[in-house]
Amino acid sequence: MDSEDGRRVLDPAQDGAALKALTHPLRLTLLGLLRQHGPATASELAARTGESSASTSYHLRVLAKYAFVTEAEHRDSRERRWKSVHDMTSWSNEAMRRSPGGSTILNVLHRRQIEHLQRSLDRHEADLESGRLGQEWQEPSGVSDSMPRLTPESLAELWEVLQAKTDELTARDAGDPRAEQVVLFTAGLPLAPDPAAGQGGADASAGPDATDAGAPDAPAAGDAS
Repeated sequence: MDSEDGRRVLDPAQDGAALKALTHPLRLTLLGLLRQHGPATASELAARTGESSASTSYHLRVLAKYAFVTEAEHRDSRERRWKSVHDMTSWSNEAMRRSPGGSTILNVLHRRQIEHLQRSLDRHEADLESGRLGQEWQEPSGVSDSMPRLTPESLAELWEVLQAKTDELTARDAGDPRAEQVVLFTAGLPLAPDPAAGQGGADASAGPDATDAGAPDAPAAGDAS
């Protein structure tokens, strides 16, 4: 199912094969590159990923089979260019957990997102060190971890507020030449009380300190970017 904001919402009951196709790491990488950098050929994507063009071509066809990518306008008749169909893919975690094999797929996708975070962090640090990013990005960028105590309703509201604010700022900065691509990760992972910690449940102060107190919390779990 498509939505008006460029998001594709997958239904685990109907789109199980499409979700499973996303668990392949190279397919997620290719989809992310097309979303971030725009249309490209299999050969161009092979050069970026270190894979063979035969491999990227095959996985692009799989992504096209499940309507994640489609052919883009060709510059000439000798090349086949691909583009992402949507800006973002999402799903219902509850529906995923209920579907056969859904929990396994969800766990794999979450781990793929963590791998994306690690690659993004490595590139961010290299871009700062090399000067490809200006010093004005040092203060607002970073990763933080906090442990607030929230109800399920409050956590759901927090997701909505974060998405609304992200959409607002993205629209505001759309025409600003200073704007750069920002990889924004957010995780909301409730933890059951630890029996070893004694009575009273988890203590927010027992969590790790924020690695960058001035940085925004790193969107949303359930999105493959």
